Amino acid sequence: YESMQKKIKLEAGAQITLDFTLEAAANTMDEVVVTGTLKAVNRLESPVPVEVYNPVFFKKNPTPNIYEALQNVNGVRPQLNCQVCNTGDIHINGLEGPYTMVLIDGMPIVSSLATVYGLSGIPNSLVERMEIVKGPASSLYGSEAIGGLINIITKNPVKAPLITADVMGTSWAELNADLGLKFNAGANAAVLTGINYFNYDHVIDNNQDNFTDVTIQERVSVFQKWNFKRKDNRLFTLAGRYYWEDRWGGELDWTPAFRGGDEIYGEAITTERWELLGQYQLPTIDQMLFSFSFNSNDQNSVYGEV
Repeated sequence: YESMQKKIKLEAGAQITLDFTLEAAANTMDEVVVTGTLKAVNRLESPVPVEVYNPVFFKKNPTPNIYEALQNVNGVRPQLNCQVCNTGDIHINGLEGPYTMVLIDGMPIVSSLATVYGLSGIPNSLVERMEIVKGPASSLYGSEAIGGLINIITKNPVKAPLITADVMGTSWAELNADLGLKFNAGANAAVLTGINYFNYDHVIDNNQDNFTDVTIQERVSVFQKWNFKRKDNRLFTLAGRYYWEDRWGGELDWTPAFRGGDEIYGEAITTERWELLGQYQLPTIDQMLFSFSFNSNDQNSVYGEV
């Protein structure tokens, strides 16, 4: 609150009662970023220009996932690479998706498909903020960050709400559901869990060309983050994500029986992806972090041609 001063004149033996109504002060705090230096610093002290987007941004631009929310960020463009199977990636300043690195809580998802699947399936309700670096301003991540990088900071399980739920539907019968849960695993661990489900299973052909107008798609993603309490408040977090997706587009009379054939055109892609991320602060005088990330991607793509 703003400070206030009043002058009073008190006579001997008199009593005076004064009421003070303080006005709220409009103070702005510096955002905390980790993208530019691999550790938390004030935004003004970061050597790399970092754009920070908080939950208010996602509420004003409601989308089924973070991938689609990025279309409202200047200089960041979700690129649709296939009109049939509806796969795409993220372009920053015009550079291709493999040159944009995606991080979760500062840990990189090392894969050329990171912008394709790394931003899908994470519930918006679990995101604390999103940090974006445009251009090759950071040399900490190598050639995969030539175009820039996107860092998704998830909520601390200790401060996250007990349960969150978000359901979205469209007139085209698209359904997206997000569920967030928080619970304590004993006295020294807090767990944050997010579940995302997306389904579109309604074949539409408005132009009557015997070809799908919108890709048939089903997606399930489960994200879980563990925060462990350690001595002297040292950091230890462990996060994992499972991603499964099945999508198809093509001629309306295509069925799985035509996989690999050349009679009817269709594209079917099934993806199963595992991710493991972690940070462990070493018990040293200087702050040193041991970080690791691992992902396993199993994708089955089948194309049929006329």
